[in-house]
Amino acid sequence: MKSSLLLSVFLRQCAETRTNFRSFSSVVLKRQVPCSPGPRRMQPRFASGGCSALMFRRHGEPSQVVELETLELPSVGANDVLVRMLAAPINPADINMVQGTYAFLPELPAVGGNEGVAQVVEVGCQVTTLKPGDWVIPKDAGLGTWRTAAVVSENSLIQLPSDIPLLSAATLSVNPCTALRMLSDFQELQAGDTVIQNAANSGVGQAVIQIAAARGLTTINIVRDRPQFNQLSDRLKAMGASHVITEEALRLPPMQELFKTCPKPKLALNGVGGKSATELLRHLEHGGTMVTYGGMSKRPVTIPVGALIFKDVKVRGFWVTKWKANHAHDEKPFIDMLDELCTLIRQGKLTAPVCNQVELGDHRRALEAAMEPYASAKQILIL
Repeated sequence: MKSSLLLSVFLRQCAETRTNFRSFSSVVLKRQVPCSPGPRRMQPRFASGGCSALMFRRHGEPSQVVELETLELPSVGANDVLVRMLAAPINPADINMVQGTYAFLPELPAVGGNEGVAQVVEVGCQVTTLKPGDWVIPKDAGLGTWRTAAVVSENSLIQLPSDIPLLSAATLSVNPCTALRMLSDFQELQAGDTVIQNAANSGVGQAVIQIAAARGLTTINIVRDRPQFNQLSDRLKAMGASHVITEEALRLPPMQELFKTCPKPKLALNGVGGKSATELLRHLEHGGTMVTYGGMSKRPVTIPVGALIFKDVKVRGFWVTKWKANHAHDEKPFIDMLDELCTLIRQGKLTAPVCNQVELGDHRRALEAAMEPYASAKQILIL
């Protein structure tokens, strides 16, 4: 009887042990994650699992085809990053993408926008270069930045310092990068040399003025004539522009008087095309280079024969998206460029272009304003 009682107690204890072990194993298995311990998430401001985005499902006029929609966010994978978008500009390339006229077009339906700054909210367990709280920008075009949040690959982002102004960060990766590369890669320029450019009040033009001034270069800045020309001229000169003249004045004989006070340009930067580009070529010094990065007039560049034969000018093109693709195997040139630009920003030598901050719900007004002639402010979506 005693042995029988002892056996019963032993079996009951074994059963309880097995039950407790199964229960513990279940808890362990549920809690197992392939990530290292530590905080992986910040509290987001957007609704969990979804985001608001400006989508276009067909090509056409942006104010007609871009719609504000709600998108589901995928789960954060091992190599993914959840980001909260902070601000994103509306650039001419973004407009052209929506219209279907740009060299690179995303698959439809697509989220608009190629540039902007975001803050990391959560990282996957295998992400090593980013952490919650970091500021990031897209490495390449096509990410779709006109949205409140996104889950993207770690490799599609690059970190920015968070001690620069928000609008400078949001507008850093396209126009200032274009300006710096054109001032660096096509002519050996020294302090005192001259650069001439059209579209001087554009985002690229304003960045050219400021970077050139920081390098001690003289700039001749061409803008279209307008009722508020004097105000625009004063604003560009406050940024560091040496000379501001109209397209009409560029074609007049008194232009030669200007070159009694500064050398002929070694470098011309063309964002307009048509007759404006032809006039830039006429004023280049022997052996100079004209770099075309845009064609706002939608007219071809006509090259005078004399400029080619007697002045041996060089005509080149530049697309910052292609430059980034060519350096995709090595991030160092891109990082070095961003470091140089951020240093100029901290020193007060490079500021964001004049911006008009717009809420996402006001996107139609912002898109229409971005397409207006003589637009003096860049539209920035605050997200």
